[in-house]
Amino acid sequence: MKANAKSILGVGTLAAFTASLCCIAPLVALIAGVGGAAATFSFLEPLHPYLTVITIGAIGLAWYQTLKPAKAHACGCETEERKPFIASKAFLGLVTVFAVLMLTFPSYAHIFYPESGQQTASLVQQSAKKVEFKVKGMTCSGCEKHVESQVSKLPGVVQVKASYDKSNTVVEFEPAKVTVADLQKAIDSTGYKAVSQKAL
Repeated sequence: MKANAKSILGVGTLAAFTASLCCIAPLVALIAGVGGAAATFSFLEPLHPYLTVITIGAIGLAWYQTLKPAKAHACGCETEERKPFIASKAFLGLVTVFAVLMLTFPSYAHIFYPESGQQTASLVQQSAKKVEFKVKGMTCSGCEKHVESQVSKLPGVVQVKASYDKSNTVVEFEPAKVTVADLQKAIDSTGYKAVSQKAL
């Protein structure tokens, strides 16, 4: 792999990582216990399609340069030089797999979040209420799971469902055990912002 192919490969890898950063940050924040940092890279979500195209183009070009036939030498002899691992097809294959995993991360990010311990419907008391929060900053299913995981830790939460498509979180809760302000504080602690609320 030539030097310019290495540069192209670097661009592709960086673009793949950046494209998935908005979904990786909430998981890292959850693991590190710093939920407020979760939405830090949500501004990258609109760039995801462009970064995906850059990644595919750069890695495709790197593969093309690696696989294209070598030019014949003037002497007509074949000289086979030993390439370092970083210039090998195996390394390019590893980088390609990494890029694919990064680009598809939003589709499987939810598996890294613990299942929320929500109560079943049969346990819901008559006094349970529902509230919908409009939430800014969620960009993928990983973001949804992060919010759901944080809110479901509160006592009195019966059920919580977050949706990045609808930019909302609906919470069913027992007012005797938890307040709407507590629910909003739990959402805000994830790094996403509960901007409004309404009772359902």
